[in-house]
Amino acid sequence: MRNIGNKIAMMAIALMAILSFSGCGYKVTYNLSGGSIPPEAKTFSVAYFPNNAPMVAPTLSNVLTEALRDKFSRQTRLEQVEEGGDFAFEGEITNYSSATSSVSSGDYALQNRLTITVKVSFQNAVDQTTSFNAKSFSSYADYDAAQLLVDVQDQLIEEIVEDLVNDIYMAAAGNW
Repeated sequence: MRNIGNKIAMMAIALMAILSFSGCGYKVTYNLSGGSIPPEAKTFSVAYFPNNAPMVAPTLSNVLTEALRDKFSRQTRLEQVEEGGDFAFEGEITNYSSATSSVSSGDYALQNRLTITVKVSFQNAVDQTTSFNAKSFSSYADYDAAQLLVDVQDQLIEEIVEDLVNDIYMAAAGNW
């Protein structure tokens, strides 16, 4: 019985603390995904990310562009527009490469690593101080050296793009 009373008291204190901060004039909307979006921001736009890497995966540009659009559609209250959003993204894929990441004692490749790098420019029309230009984001995934890249690239791209999109999202909306 005593634990229930303690829990209720703690919840009441937490609620009072939250309510007391709400009148401070500091307005930021927080959501459960770790991002913070100013309430004045209503829209977002994501321009197509061309693949300007020396080695090109045919689907990568579309997968990255759509994943970023999907992330902001699902995790924010912002409405997607074609261009000129309050949160506006554009960029390019600058690297898509595979290299050996680990070797055996007999100098045989055991693992290869697919690395993808993108440069992103983000314009926040509501708060220009959080905008950034040509910021690089990079991520990778390892795969067995006995496999051909062409056989595993779709799965690896999905994995890597998810990491990249999360990093871009946190850089734009998670500026805590």
